Amino acid sequence: MSSASEATPQDTSSRKKSQSQSLTIVLKVGSSSLATADGKYLHLSIICALVETICSLMKAGHRVVLVSSGAVSVGCQRMGLDKRPTNLNTKQAIAAIGQSRLMRVYDDLFSHLAQPIAQVLLTRENLSRSHHYYNALNTFNELLRLGVVPIVNENDTVSVEELRVGDNDTLSALVASLLQADLLVLLTDVDA
Repeated sequence: MSSASEATPQDTSSRKKSQSQSLTIVLKVGSSSLATADGKYLHLSIICALVETICSLMKAGHRVVLVSSGAVSVGCQRMGLDKRPTNLNTKQAIAAIGQSRLMRVYDDLFSHLAQPIAQVLLTRENLSRSHHYYNALNTFNELLRLGVVPIVNENDTVSVEELRVGDNDTLSALVASLLQADLLVLLTDVDA
């Protein structure tokens, strides 16, 4: 068990100075970009292009974090549901089913390009309590130091409606703030 003294932020100013040529980039991709209009299938060509772009950025020396929606859509597809559930318990269960399948797709595609990834599931509590915040920050910093692409989503299976971050646009902004990212990019095909 770790002590509270271990949960302190690593020196991000020295990291920024030593890596001044590279950027920390947070990319957010939504369900509507990842799945077909009816939500029944993944757009594998879009996901492949996203993975190739991220790998190119990593090879150029940048640190990239992907905030990805899509777990509920993939879960619905896996379970043969025609529409997204509205009941919280069912939505949480469908998200759990979809999250593992979505990560498998990402892992298969990134593996073809020899790029390691990690799954990071967060809740509002992780980003609002000091101890959790610093542990999350240190984990992200270590993953990025190791050259790993963290793939982030809200931990829907343990989030309750009152505690939810809300959506992955908000989650990506919170992650970008946590990491003092140089760039936050929201990838969408939805009109503003």
